[in-house]
Amino acid sequence: MLLRLIPKIFFNHMAEGLDLFVDGLGFEVLHQDDSLAVVARDGAKAYVVESPEYAAKDRPEVAIETDTIDEVHADIAARRPDLLHPNVPEPTDRPWGAREFAVLDQTGVCVVFRQWPE
Repeated sequence: MLLRLIPKIFFNHMAEGLDLFVDGLGFEVLHQDDSLAVVARDGAKAYVVESPEYAAKDRPEVAIETDTIDEVHADIAARRPDLLHPNVPEPTDRPWGAREFAVLDQTGVCVVFRQWPE
């Protein structure tokens, strides 16, 4: 049985990744050393990795599914409105049936929050 897919996201500096995930999205740090932090909120996890080489090669878009999109949006909007993506800053019904909003950090990492209808 597969349980989780956990992305590894590269940043020039660890502080950039922690700014997005901890300060911006409300994740907590489960582990941190010189080049790796494991962050989590509810059932979502990510590995924040300091690697200028790989950060220069990839600025990913990752998605997090939720069943409480309006509450997640309200939390992030109150915490860090500067992170709300200019193209989808509010929960919006998308043509493919999901309700979504996104955040975009200063390095170009995009996190889409998505709720599918029940």
